[in-house]
Amino acid sequence: MSFENQATRPRKKKRTGRIVLLSILSLVVIAGLIAGGYVWNLSRTFNEKSQKIENAFPVEENRPEVKEASKDALNILLLGSDTRAQRDGIDANSEEFGTLPNGGRSDTMMLVHIPSDRKGVYVTSIMRDTWLNIPGHGNAKINAAFAYGGVAKAVETLEGLFGVRIDHVASVDFEGFKGLTDTVGGVTVNNPIAFSPVHDKSTHFPEGEITLDGEQALAFVRERKAFKTGDYQRVKNQQLFVKSLLGEIMSKDTLTDPGKVQNIVSEFAPYISVDDTLDAAKIATIASSMINVRPSDMEFFTLPNNGTGRSSDGQSIVVPDMATINKFGEALQNDTVDEFVANTDLSQ
Repeated sequence: MSFENQATRPRKKKRTGRIVLLSILSLVVIAGLIAGGYVWNLSRTFNEKSQKIENAFPVEENRPEVKEASKDALNILLLGSDTRAQRDGIDANSEEFGTLPNGGRSDTMMLVHIPSDRKGVYVTSIMRDTWLNIPGHGNAKINAAFAYGGVAKAVETLEGLFGVRIDHVASVDFEGFKGLTDTVGGVTVNNPIAFSPVHDKSTHFPEGEITLDGEQALAFVRERKAFKTGDYQRVKNQQLFVKSLLGEIMSKDTLTDPGKVQNIVSEFAPYISVDDTLDAAKIATIASSMINVRPSDMEFFTLPNNGTGRSSDGQSIVVPDMATINKFGEALQNDTVDEFVANTDLSQ
């Protein structure tokens, strides 16, 4: 499978849907709300088909206090796992793919911050090999938190790092991207680096604008070994794909087609697990407060780090830039992430 002979498609105009939400999870439900009379059916579909993450949060005494300045802001931990890769044995010796939400390790972590004024969305990718203090276990890769104590330990680790509470958790299996991508008719991305997946040389993604179907999208977001920078480029590709997928979901063609909206919710809900407070009604409440957010108001960046290094026991790790991370934590606590982003070089 190759894109080499694919005709170049005209670049699409930038779409600006009325609502941009925290994640695919929120977007598919709100698309239904806009569609009108399908609200009840869509909510029931989501609530019945999605799964719940048991014990998603640490015990109360291990959590930071809610600060007045940021009490109306929202922080959502979005986790991505790749259970098909685990099942098929893809890179099994080094990837340590998880079987979230009940155990294992997450392949992707994103902290989604929605400020109190609801004027933007800030998505921070956290490299899975970031070397952090795991409460009760000492320094280790953030990904190891899941092995030590499941989702709750990962939440406790990040809450300790940033000094703010994580309000909700959602876990998405990459397999869900396949059906969702096909449902919207494919996703067009501007691929920055040509590559072929190490485990499938018959597939090639050329540099430039390409349109991915479901199977291709899955290969695009999971690959890391084809790049000199490894997981750094994979994180960038995942951000690129998610942002492009949002554009497809929030397009006029999608939002004005109730049947398509229903298919999106039905297709994706089985691959989503959420904490027990995050149901369709809660998502609708969050979305209604974000009616004026535009795609241009979304910021994607990677948790600041100083590149790769070695731990004292020889592991290859991502070295956190704690000075900048501490400033980010203060911005989260004070609800000034917009100022942090504007005044900080986050290019990596």
